[in-house]
Parts: sequence; C-alpha cells; structure tokens
Amino acid sequence: MTKRREFIKTGVMSTAGIAIGGLNLSAKSYNSVIGANDRINLALIGIRNQGAVHIGNWCSIKESHNVTLKTICDTDERLFDSRLKLAMEKGGAKPATEWDLRKVLEDKDIHAVSIVTPNHWHALATIWACQAGKHVYVEKPASYNIWEGKKMIEAARKYKVFVQVGKNNRSSLNVREAIKFLHDGGIGEVFMARGLCYKARDSYGMAKDSQPPAGFHYDQWLGPAPMRPYNEKRSHYVWHWYWDTGNGDTGNTGPHQLDIARWGLKKDEHPVSVYSTGGIYGLKTEESAPDKKTPGKLVYGDVEAYGTDKTTQETPNTQTCSFKYKDGTLLEFETRGRYTNQEGYKGVEVGNIFYGTEGYLEIAGDTWRAFRQREKDPFASSKELTGDHNANHYRNFIEAIRSGKNENLHCDIREGVLSSDLAHLANISYRVDRSLRFDGAAERFINDPQADALLTRKEYRKPYVVPDKV
Repeated sequence: MTKRREFIKTGVMSTAGIAIGGLNLSAKSYNSVIGANDRINLALIGIRNQGAVHIGNWCSIKESHNVTLKTICDTDERLFDSRLKLAMEKGGAKPATEWDLRKVLEDKDIHAVSIVTPNHWHALATIWACQAGKHVYVEKPASYNIWEGKKMIEAARKYKVFVQVGKNNRSSLNVREAIKFLHDGGIGEVFMARGLCYKARDSYGMAKDSQPPAGFHYDQWLGPAPMRPYNEKRSHYVWHWYWDTGNGDTGNTGPHQLDIARWGLKKDEHPVSVYSTGGIYGLKTEESAPDKKTPGKLVYGDVEAYGTDKTTQETPNTQTCSFKYKDGTLLEFETRGRYTNQEGYKGVEVGNIFYGTEGYLEIAGDTWRAFRQREKDPFASSKELTGDHNANHYRNFIEAIRSGKNENLHCDIREGVLSSDLAHLANISYRVDRSLRFDGAAERFINDPQADALLTRKEYRKPYVVPDKV
C-alpha cells in the first residue's frame, strides 16, 4: 500500500495544547496539503437520515477522489448495524464505529470529518474538529445561532483548515448557471429575491417523558442544550421543532433557499432590518380523546406523524420573513407547513424566484427558467443534465483540500454562516414579535437587549461549552 504523504505543518502552535471537550488534545494546526495520490481518511459524525446520504456520497467518490470512510460515529449505537451494511454495500469496506465524537477527533489518521448532527451540535463539533487539525464538511444550517457562526469562522481561520457548509446548491451546475445568468444582467437589475419552503407537515404528536433507549447516549446527544428528561418527541428528527435544539423549517430547509437568494443578490453582508411573523396553524390545540387520536403514519425522518393532532412543537409551521439591505434590496422568505398552492410557472414548492427590472427568474431544484417582462413563456432555461451530479459538493470539498486553496471551496464557512444567519435573524424577530434593525458590523441589534439575548444561548451545559476563545 502506498504510504500516505506526511502532512505539511504550517505554523507553530502552543505546546501546552488546548482542552477539547475535556480531553488534553494538542491543538496542532495543519494545512493538510494532500497530493493527488494520497488517500483522505474521513469520519462521519451523525449517521441518521441525512447521514445515510453522506455515506452514499462519500462512498461514491471513493475511487475517483481516493477517499476512505474510516469511521462512523453516532450517539445512538442502535443505528450502527444498518449503516455498516450501507457503507459496505456502497463502498465495499467496513468502517469502524464510535459513539463519542471526541474519540474520533483523537484519531490522528483521520484527515477530515463530515458533521451531520442536530443543529445544536454543529458549532462545537466543528470547533473541536478544527482544534484537532481536521478539515470539516458541516451540514446546514452552519450554526445553531449567530454567535456560534462567528466562532466557527474564527476556528477555521485560526487552525488553517477547510470548512465547507453543506449547501449543495453551490455545486449544482444548473444553479451555478442560473446565478451567472442573473449576475450577467439576464433579467436586468435584480431588486428582490424570494425563497420558498412549502412543505405540508402533519403533527408530530406528543409523548410522556421516559428513559432513553438502551444504546442511546442521551447526555452527549443533548450536548450544549439544557438538560431535560428524555422524550421521544423531542429527540430523533423532531428536535427540529424545539428551540433548545432546532430552528424550525426556516432553519431546516430554509438555509438552502436563503443561501441561493443571498448569492443571487450578490450580498456579502448582513441585512440592516428584518421582520418575521407566523405561528402554528391547522393543528388541534386540545388533546384528542384516546379513541379520536389519529393513527401514526411513518414519515420522513423515520418518525411518526398524527394528522392534525395536538403537538408540543414550539417553532412555527407557518412563517413569513422580510429582510432589507442597506441599498434597499429586498429578500423575502416564506415557510408554509400546511396545505398550500404553489408559485411560479409550473409550480415551485421549494426554490427561489428573483425579480429584476427586465423580468424574473425561477429556480426549482436543479432547473431554472427566466421570463422577459410580462411574457408567459420562458426565454431562457436550464438544460437537462446527464451523468451523476449528486456528489458534486462532496467532490468540491475534497478537491479544495487537495488544491490547498480555501478559495476553491464552493461554500466556505463564512458564506454558509452569512446565509444561515438570515434564518436566525428571522427567528429572533419572530420570537420577540417585532421588526428589528441590525448592525451587521457589530453583529448586534440596535437598541434591543431582548433581541440581543437571542444571539446566543443563555448558558452552555458543561462540558459541552462553545468557547469564547477558540
């Protein structure tokens, strides 16, 4: 077997080291310039739902990009058997398993990690990985809150590692073509972008507090979030709908469309104002009698949903958001979690619409079409792609690492944070129930301590503390 090239050390770090999650790991910063023939060993942290997608994509570029999925990690050991089977089917090799991500980060043979944890773990896992000298691919939203995103950028820069955010539209050939068309003046001067997230979701129901299942390391799953009794309706996948761990659909599907919108508008900055409103609509407010409860139906996320039954969900299922930039450019985003019409030419449910002085342009998935003024049919559009493009964003991450040039990343951590912050700003406005003015340079609201308090957690639970000094 070809011997792996030694990493090239860049910069002298303190020999005292930095404590990562209570471990005495030396913070060795390497720029990991890896040659074309050198294998990149990767660990996947978080293997449920989207984690399975990551397994498939990393394994699909095993030969073309010389990547090995060395370890899979999850706080729920019950998932290991099915994911090991998937990894062997897709990649032909059996990775190691580990439930404690800190032990994964101790492994000096791992060069990069792919983080697919719940949102509340994104920042701490990324910062610890940077401190351990690992390159990072982290799923959207980049961070759980605005302050954490700032710390993630600082860690990536300090330890000179590559951090890619999983906003895969940045590597979509057709979406990139659409953005170029916009930037080249295809519909004139673009003055407004609109992001859409129309996903009708049934109630996720209610459950009594209970004991965590055997093999589920609940304390570490909670991580930085406040301690509370285990409840299956606040755990796997449904964590999205509770403020301690998630950001609702505006911070779940939303970051993809918010990112495309900001990209198309060419806004490398925060907006100066935000207003968001909404609520939970279409679900019962009282608990049904036992004989009237809706039978459970398995839905995406491998969890059950219960029609319109009462739920303990905290985040809104219907939410409108409006942002304004310094030059007056507008960005709108809307979440509709109940039954709805579609928008656009042939019906866009999840996508974007851009409005210019000479027409408008729609992006839906991997397709786009542009319309001139009041004309009803498109005058320009995407072409059907051939070949497998599912792993483009993953390929870009590996290719950027090998190039040694951070600018080759399609969604560097700063880009990912700026777009994720739009979701956080909207949720803060929703929670305080008013329009807010934002000082982007200081990353503070203007004369609003109540809103400022939501820029970060009130308290991080030890030892899972996102550090002020990374």
